[in-house]
Amino acid sequence: VRGSMAADWQRPPAAVALTLLLSLGASAPGLLRGASTARSAASLRPAALRAGEVHRLVTYIFVYEDLISLTCGAIIIWYFASSFEKNVGTVKHSCLTIAFAILSALLYLLLETVVSRVSEVEDAKGFMPVAFATLGVSTTRSWMKSTLFFGVRVPVVLVPWFMLCVAWFIPRSSLLSNLCGLLVGEAYGLGYCFCLDFPESVGSKLDRVFPFSLLKRIPGLKYIPGSLAERRALESS
Repeated sequence: VRGSMAADWQRPPAAVALTLLLSLGASAPGLLRGASTARSAASLRPAALRAGEVHRLVTYIFVYEDLISLTCGAIIIWYFASSFEKNVGTVKHSCLTIAFAILSALLYLLLETVVSRVSEVEDAKGFMPVAFATLGVSTTRSWMKSTLFFGVRVPVVLVPWFMLCVAWFIPRSSLLSNLCGLLVGEAYGLGYCFCLDFPESVGSKLDRVFPFSLLKRIPGLKYIPGSLAERRALESS
């Protein structure tokens, strides 16, 4: 039994795999055509939102306009989202991903009207704002006081801000949307978005309903349970 649990823990997390698949599906048509069709279809643009295309409040996190940004996005999803899903479970990770995407988008749209008056603002797209949100949660709730960052010991709470500067150099990355994601994550981590939390018992019940019950049955994927006791059992194995 312990051997099977250990093998299960080595498989890719279910929600992360689904995010990667959706990102590939949303971006591939535009990449294959050599045009920014994905940008027009799903990226977060204020004009499109004003036209009633509210789906962009979520779909923008799956959009990439070139192969380099898609590759960077896949690495970011795998690294940040995998860790977050293992910590909170597949259900809560999925719910918070959508919540972080929407809140980051709304904050971006609010600030974009001001920032665009003095500087050009890149359209929000890709998973990075959500990744910064999860990073903000992790660092604000971490028991560690400091950590090594590129060989230099710095306070943990400053790590996301240093990462924000590094992300500025990633192609097609929107500094404003990344900042919005970080602010949303830190607000949640500090307890200002407590309405987004739900009891562990609710997460365990959601594990048994669609679409999460379907994710549990997909071969090759690792479903992280909502129960902390079950997650600890997987980790200890």
